[in-house]
Amino acid sequence: MNTLLNALADDQEQMKVWRHHMHQYPEVAFEEHNTARYIAELLRDWGYEVTEGIGRTGLVASLRCGDGNKSVGLRADIDALAVEEMIEGGHKSTIAGKSHTCGHDGHSAMLLGAARYLARTRAFNGTVNLIFQPAEETMGGAVAMIKDGLFERFPMDAVFGMHNMPTLERGKLYFTAGPVMAAVDNWEIVLTGKGSHGSMPERSIDPVVAGASLVMALQTIVARNVGPKDSAVVSVGAFLAGDAGNVIPQTATLRLSICSSAPETRKLVLDKVKAITAAQAASFGVSYEIREGAPGAVLVNDPALTAECADVARALVGEDQVVMPGPTFMGSEDFAYYAQQKPCTYCFIGNGDTPMVHHPLYDFDDRNLPIGAAYWVALTQHYLS
Repeated sequence: MNTLLNALADDQEQMKVWRHHMHQYPEVAFEEHNTARYIAELLRDWGYEVTEGIGRTGLVASLRCGDGNKSVGLRADIDALAVEEMIEGGHKSTIAGKSHTCGHDGHSAMLLGAARYLARTRAFNGTVNLIFQPAEETMGGAVAMIKDGLFERFPMDAVFGMHNMPTLERGKLYFTAGPVMAAVDNWEIVLTGKGSHGSMPERSIDPVVAGASLVMALQTIVARNVGPKDSAVVSVGAFLAGDAGNVIPQTATLRLSICSSAPETRKLVLDKVKAITAAQAASFGVSYEIREGAPGAVLVNDPALTAECADVARALVGEDQVVMPGPTFMGSEDFAYYAQQKPCTYCFIGNGDTPMVHHPLYDFDDRNLPIGAAYWVALTQHYLS
């Protein structure tokens, strides 16, 4: 086994302590005050310069060694989900309705393991910036940190991220150049008609019927406009209208999740949503309002940087434990906003045959902790050599 991997394997039990603590006390988007404080205290003890409150509840820990001018950013997400967990065990969430069912506790513990090793050995030349980011699940944390001057206050030549992924072979590292995760646009469409008593529909302009037709019409966007070589998804996850069976309501609200795998596909799909909504509203005589959420972004890995990262991983864990090209996903990641600003690579570590992330029975596999931590150390030492 690689010497570095051996060294981090010796720290696995300590990384488990950190992860299990964060798992027991999950905090959702922009509420991660205690999590950030817990992480900051550890990093300060190891000699890092820690700046808290970036993007509300994010933090950056910086460590400089030697006289090198290069700098690197390593990012872990720290927020949990509003999901009631169903796992059993001593580290089960103690907070009702909240849990680390996406593995962000594992991501943070891996980066903490790397942080302690880097501080202990100081075998690099330059500056490493550890980004502990809030609110990934709401796609708001990266934007908040960038708006708060992340890259101006902490110059970085490149930024790297990692996520665990169930169904991928446990412990293997997966790299894909170019687009790797989809953009997501969370839109809301409000249809306004004319309410009436349920027994007198002729006196109404029914937004429920209009909304039902719109739901079906939106499903034609991907099926009849997006080519087979491209990928997109239009899902209506919520249809909110009325609260009584004998009342035709005044309004109906549709909440959409719109995923696209390439910028040009995203534009096509969003334009079609607008056009179909306008046409459907006109045909039923209702008015409409489209409330656009934060603009989505496709996560695009820098090709040269990604190839370099894969080489670092091969040297660390062996050729057979690295997959390139790896899979792409229609899920989204706000790491995409960093990739719009800096050269970036975002890789995956397999979590094995476990329930999928966001499932109540999901749990991060602790055996991945030393592998992920060792990769972060190897990458830092390579990039800041």
